[in-house]
Amino acid sequence: MKQFTLVLILLTSTLTIAQTTRKYSNEFLNIGVDAAALGMSNAVVARSNDVNSGYWNPAGLIHLEDNQLSLMHSSYFANIANYDYVAFAMPLDDRSAFGVSLIRFAVDDILDTTQLIDDQGNVNFDRISLFSTADYGLTFSYARDIPIEGLSYGVNAKIIRRIIGDFASSWGFGFDAAIQFETNNNWKFGIIARDITTTVNAWSINEDEFTKVQNAIDGQNQELPETTEITIPKLQIGIAKSYRFHYDYTLDAELDLNVRFEQNNDIISTSAASISPALGFEFGYLDLIYLRTGVGNFQNELQFDNVTEDLTFQPSFGVGFKYKGIQIDYAFTDIGDQSVALYSNVFSLKLDFSVFR
Repeated sequence: MKQFTLVLILLTSTLTIAQTTRKYSNEFLNIGVDAAALGMSNAVVARSNDVNSGYWNPAGLIHLEDNQLSLMHSSYFANIANYDYVAFAMPLDDRSAFGVSLIRFAVDDILDTTQLIDDQGNVNFDRISLFSTADYGLTFSYARDIPIEGLSYGVNAKIIRRIIGDFASSWGFGFDAAIQFETNNNWKFGIIARDITTTVNAWSINEDEFTKVQNAIDGQNQELPETTEITIPKLQIGIAKSYRFHYDYTLDAELDLNVRFEQNNDIISTSAASISPALGFEFGYLDLIYLRTGVGNFQNELQFDNVTEDLTFQPSFGVGFKYKGIQIDYAFTDIGDQSVALYSNVFSLKLDFSVFR
């Protein structure tokens, strides 16, 4: 009954509290997963065809031939924040597949200095405590072929949990929908619509903790913040082409367009939508060794004079090694410190259960 009540509250909130829509909400879910994809600047929505498709394009899960497991870890901001990902997927039959994945983005052991100064104005270091802030995204994915050759669809159901120590926490719920199409001459197309019904986070704030800092600064922190946060839909559209040379060499190239339905500093920006392209390449040898590169995150960056805008972008590079169902990938996603990137060194592991057969 409690779960039903929560879902009902979340669904009705989308109609009654539209003013809490954010340009940037649940951004930890937009970072990306899998070092192979990150090495191609996340331009993989059309060609994704493994366990990681649950994130990139759930329709791609239909290409699974056996159960797969994926793991990824990376650290940000000089190891202050940790980003972890685990996913499992399996074919259900020759026309459908299922997957589940979990993302955790967290900063642990943060110093809580809100009680550092006592009522007499004395600094007391014994009053310092530690807390953690963590964001979790649990996704259930389903994919199925439809009676059109090369065409499949997929859906995601997402449960989001966000925790800020003892101060506040939230539950969220949302859906993604996607399609993927492959032609006989190795052209591939993919679209994923994230948060198609809007994703709602309902926050619960610890009022006892809030009152401790409510009057810490005159004129600030006087009111409780809003408790409902809405994530608006966004699209990722991709087109890819695969080539094979002399039987041993392959080249995959993909162009993606990332569309947000708000105005921001993307390279193409209007009041209705903003678009940032991403281009990725993967060169393979004997289905054993892979070299990857890409460029994306094109932004019009405003300078200190608040007038001049410079175009910035984020190049990436990656390598991979695959042997008998075991694949290890590495991505370096901020070559030459070209942009203010959230991350740079990423490692991931993918295991195909066929290795045990």
